[in-house]
Amino acid sequence: MNTAVFTKSLTDSRRALAGWALGTAAVGMTYASTYPSQRDNTASLPEALREALHVDATAAGYLHASVFGVILPLLAMIYGVATGSRALAGEEESGRLDLLLAHPVTRTSLALQRFCALTAGAGVISLLVWLAMLAIRDSAGLHSVTPVEFLAQCVNLALLAIVFGALALGLGAAVGRRAVVLTTTAIIGVLSYTAHALVGQIGAGWLAHASPFHYYIGGEPLKNGIQWGDGAILSLTAVVLLVLGVIRFNRRDIG
Repeated sequence: MNTAVFTKSLTDSRRALAGWALGTAAVGMTYASTYPSQRDNTASLPEALREALHVDATAAGYLHASVFGVILPLLAMIYGVATGSRALAGEEESGRLDLLLAHPVTRTSLALQRFCALTAGAGVISLLVWLAMLAIRDSAGLHSVTPVEFLAQCVNLALLAIVFGALALGLGAAVGRRAVVLTTTAIIGVLSYTAHALVGQIGAGWLAHASPFHYYIGGEPLKNGIQWGDGAILSLTAVVLLVLGVIRFNRRDIG
């Protein structure tokens, strides 16, 4: 199998990917290292308020509510959307897609290799986040979270980035307009996070199951380890989004 597109995609994006990976790991490590100072503040909150905010004073509770609950998934989603929107829609708008397809590569192969490059990038970012968490685990008082539990959450972080990357890549394959892709994925991202975070407070908790964020962190991997079912749903969602985009990509005129 010819993997030239996959290799070139990673080569061309190596500096940006290094920046994303190191930056995301540094941000996660910085916020996670504040756990000792936040622990007492959280414990002093009224129990009713802690329940409303879904936080507790444990290391897993702090990481669940802040580092892995807000900051890192936002960065992962941005990486996925930015990379996915460039993969095909960006190339088409710049006029480079015709040149790429003039080589002996099918549209399906092009889309799949770009998706594989995006997936590899998400894996690198999550790997560095995992290593960063392990580096500060003892000094930041996070030793109650095991390396496997950190790994479980980081795997889901990669899968979340891949889902939004597949959404952006699939939309780009279908419409070929990067502005449309960015706008649509931003709206879906906001609605998805809102569905995960707020619908339980208005008695519509079932809506959370429609959000990728629910499968990313709803099973609390930092406490319960690897959630195979949630990982499978995220993976299947990414595949379906990619396949739908590729089907449309193969049928439409490009230009």
